[in-house]
Amino acid sequence: MPREDIKTLFDSFNDKRILIIGDVMLDLYLNGKVERISPEAPVPIVAVGNRFARLGGAANVAQNIKALGAEPVLCSIIGDDSKSHDFFDLLKEHGMPNNGIVKSKERRTTTKYRIIGNNAQMLRVDDEDTFNLTDNEYKALCDKIDGILYRERIDGIILQDYNKGVLTEKLIRRTIAVANEKNIPVGVDPKKNNFLAYENCTLFKPNLKELKEGINIEFPTDTIEGILLGVNALQDKLNCRFVMNTLSERGVIIQENINGTRQYHHIPAHLRKIADVSGAGDTVLGVAMLCLVCGQDAQHIAAISNLAGGLVCEEIGAVPINKERLLKETEKI
Repeated sequence: MPREDIKTLFDSFNDKRILIIGDVMLDLYLNGKVERISPEAPVPIVAVGNRFARLGGAANVAQNIKALGAEPVLCSIIGDDSKSHDFFDLLKEHGMPNNGIVKSKERRTTTKYRIIGNNAQMLRVDDEDTFNLTDNEYKALCDKIDGILYRERIDGIILQDYNKGVLTEKLIRRTIAVANEKNIPVGVDPKKNNFLAYENCTLFKPNLKELKEGINIEFPTDTIEGILLGVNALQDKLNCRFVMNTLSERGVIIQENINGTRQYHHIPAHLRKIADVSGAGDTVLGVAMLCLVCGQDAQHIAAISNLAGGLVCEEIGAVPINKERLLKETEKI
C-alpha cells in the first residue's frame, strides 16, 4: 500500500459511525510497589501509589473507535447502582454519549478490580452478574438498538461478547438479521457460550483457544496449515465472509470466503515489549472493522489491526490505540 493511500485510509475513518453492542465494564486499578510479604499470609503487600478507572469490554471497543476518529454508538445494559454513575462519568470524560445504555435494577454494573504491583498484575476481583438478559432488559435494549438502526446512519456493527449475558442467542440472531437486511457489515469478538450463534456475520474474530473450544473439533495447532482446518470448519458452520484468528505471538490468520472460494493470509506478529494484554482484542476488532467499512482487502484488514493490537499491549490496562502512532508504524512497516 503506497504511503499516501495509508494516510487517505486513516483520514477516511473520520466519517464512519460504528454501532457497538455487548458487555460493558468498569475497570478499576490499584497500582503500587511490592517490597515485602504479608505477615498474615504468604501474599505480597502492594503499597498503593495511584488509582485509576477505565472503560472496559465493549466500552473499550468504543474508546478505540473514538480514538481512531470515527463515531462510536454504544448499546448495552448496566446496573442501576453507584458504579453506573462512575461508568457514565467515564463516557462523558471520553466524549461519548450514553443514550444507548440501559440501566437495569435487575443486575450489577460489571466491575473488575485489578491490583498492580511493580508493573505486574497481582490480583483481579470481579464484581458482576452473568445471567442472560431478562425479558424486560431484552425489550429495553432492542428498543435502543432499533431506534439507532432505523433512524441513524450506521456504517458497521460490532458485537463484543464477554459472556456477561447481554449478547444472548436471540439478540445476536436478531441483530445480524436486521444488519443483513440493511446491508451493514457485522464484526464479532465471540465467547464460548454462543459461539455458533453468529451465522451470516461478516467478520468473526476468535483467538486460538476460543476457536478450539467453539467448534469442538480436534485439529493441529502447531502449524498454520493445521489451524486452517479449524478455520475452514468454522467458516462452514457460520457462513461468514472473513474469519480472523488471532494467534498471540504468532500473529494472525485471516481467511476470506467469496462465493465458495477461500484465500488466507498469515500476518506474523511484531516484536514488542509486552506490559499487559488486556484490551488488545478490543483494539484489534475496532481497527479491523474500520478498515473493512473503508473497503480494505483481507490482508490490509489483518495487517493493520494486528499491528494495533501489539501497540496497546505495551501499555498497562485497557487503553485505546493512539491513531498517530498507529499511522506512523503502519507507514514504517
